[in-house]
Amino acid sequence: MTLANNHVVSIEYEVRENGSADIIDSNVGGKPLEFLLGAGQVIQGLENALLGARVGEKKSVVVAPEEAYGVRYPDYVQEVPREQFEGIELVQGMTLFGQGEDGQTVQVVVQDFNDQVVIVDYNHPLAGKALQFEVTVLEAREATEKEILQGSACGNHEHDHECCGGSGSHGCGCH
Repeated sequence: MTLANNHVVSIEYEVRENGSADIIDSNVGGKPLEFLLGAGQVIQGLENALLGARVGEKKSVVVAPEEAYGVRYPDYVQEVPREQFEGIELVQGMTLFGQGEDGQTVQVVVQDFNDQVVIVDYNHPLAGKALQFEVTVLEAREATEKEILQGSACGNHEHDHECCGGSGSHGCGCH
């Protein structure tokens, strides 16, 4: 099977910053990553690289920042009044999660702080970085109509188990 949009794909991968030996993330030896190709469940550059691949194929892919976690924006580094962090023991480099003005969860990294202000970075930690993926396509199948409508593979999220009758015993990856 040649991979195309609306295929449920299962992969094993390792990812590094391009040119680095340090692994950022990996599922090698663990549970495969299953997702609906073309639904935006993984970064765009990885989806694009998998289009046209075949089951069993191994690929080495470099994804540019624009197709990964975006470029770094200097204006995303901001000073915030220290009192907004009351009760939090701050550590330089720590990641914090909060709620943005639009109600969505935001992630910030504490760059520095003093008694008056905290300098936080709203950029994704991997923004501005080219990523090197080593990927093996383990399995692929046509997505069901329900998977296409919900925009995700049956086994890739918490749901009501309708895809497998609630028992999780039909091999679709349901919990």
